[in-house]
Amino acid sequence: MRSVWRVGDVRAAEAGLMETLPAGTLMRRAAAGLARRCVLLLADRGGVYGARVLLLVGSGDNGGDTLYAGAHLARRGAAVVALPLVPGRAHADGLAAFRAAGGRTVTELPTRADLVLDGIVGIGGTGGLRESAQRLVDRLPQITGRDGERATVVAVDVPSGVAVDTGHLPRDAAGRPGALRADVTVAFGALKPALVVGEAAAYAGQVELVDIGLTPWLRGTPALRVTEWSDVVDGWPRLGPASEKYTRGVVGLATGSATYPGAAVLSVGGALAGPTGLVRYAGSAAAEVLHHYPSVIASGRVADAGRVQAWVCGSGLGTGEEATAELRTVLAAPVPAVLDADALTMLVDGSMADRLRGRDAPIVVTPHDREYARLCGEEPGADRVGATLRLAAWMNAVVLLKGDRTVVGTPSGQAYVNPTGTPALATGGTGDVLAGLLGSLLAAGLPAERAAALAAYAHGLAGREAARHGPVTAPDVAAALRPVLAGLA
Repeated sequence: MRSVWRVGDVRAAEAGLMETLPAGTLMRRAAAGLARRCVLLLADRGGVYGARVLLLVGSGDNGGDTLYAGAHLARRGAAVVALPLVPGRAHADGLAAFRAAGGRTVTELPTRADLVLDGIVGIGGTGGLRESAQRLVDRLPQITGRDGERATVVAVDVPSGVAVDTGHLPRDAAGRPGALRADVTVAFGALKPALVVGEAAAYAGQVELVDIGLTPWLRGTPALRVTEWSDVVDGWPRLGPASEKYTRGVVGLATGSATYPGAAVLSVGGALAGPTGLVRYAGSAAAEVLHHYPSVIASGRVADAGRVQAWVCGSGLGTGEEATAELRTVLAAPVPAVLDADALTMLVDGSMADRLRGRDAPIVVTPHDREYARLCGEEPGADRVGATLRLAAWMNAVVLLKGDRTVVGTPSGQAYVNPTGTPALATGGTGDVLAGLLGSLLAAGLPAERAAALAAYAHGLAGREAARHGPVTAPDVAAALRPVLAGLA
């Protein structure tokens, strides 16, 4: 997993590293890495020589990084101009190097450029872009290159204006985001939260991390970690010569109802795509489940289902007396449990608090934002990672907060973010598929936080795979899990 660090930790690491280096070395390292990425981008647009490059230069070190990178490009034959946003306050050494390389400054936004470097403000910025900077940013889509296409925008370290530690997008009085949207972000030394989580992650575009020697100096605990495909490959349960259906794990599903039989079918489909060897279904949608999946062992209620290694409860279950009794029976079982949808609604009034507190086995809850608000009395807000961790500590459960960048949080304060999310998953029933897959991983013996992180990653890939073939439905996602997970081999 890739570690993501808060601004304070990055600043401390930079300070420690700079004490061991000649003055200006760290900035020049960052600029060299930035320039290399820009060269590759320009190669796709006709080459560096003769390319037009615009630098948007703020008054801080971020502007200095940008100016030094501009000097590299100017020496390669690009026509590079810099627009200082605060005339007279640009980084002095960077500006001198830029001019010595043949770069020149301008006072107006040009109409032509192949590449735009965003060096307005870096990790020290707060509160969104100032009005004057926002006016310039709003005009960037009008700038075109020699091929007639819109200029490629590259953010330097982070897109200017984002809330770096939370991934929040500050907004103006009219509700418009006060940040720059980049096509590519070249991050220096460490990933920052705004590049991977919250609304700001979409503003970062493609993120590339440049090594500047910072890693040995990063101390403490990362703000969060990003799940990678290698984590799924390494962590997914494997079959062995002695494997059989019971040793692979048995997952039980108390989902669906006569009103919502589809939730049962979808959650069972997600579970069957996972690593467990046997699925038991308990509920009133047994006929529909067996019609689709005859290998499932079905019963009418949880108490009659037989032994399982994990339960999934809530998707389409309803909230009446029978549903409440089923949830209580699930919580009484000494095995891990996934609580989704209607099960979360039944937790809101606090009547199950004693059952939750008395459990030794792990619980994973899977709210979307509205369910989170019902549980906590408020929306997740600007800091989705912080919100997830607060609910995890309060419930003593692993929380999987669903969204475009799903966040997994643990009661001990560990946080993970899923990079594979897609808006295509914003359709009814996809969460049922996720819950079933997650339950399957729990039954196979994975720790709750690892199971949640891996399930979210695989579910996101399945959503992307399904979207390749047109508009996505939940059955499409369930079907796509199989080819996606086949790649584990």
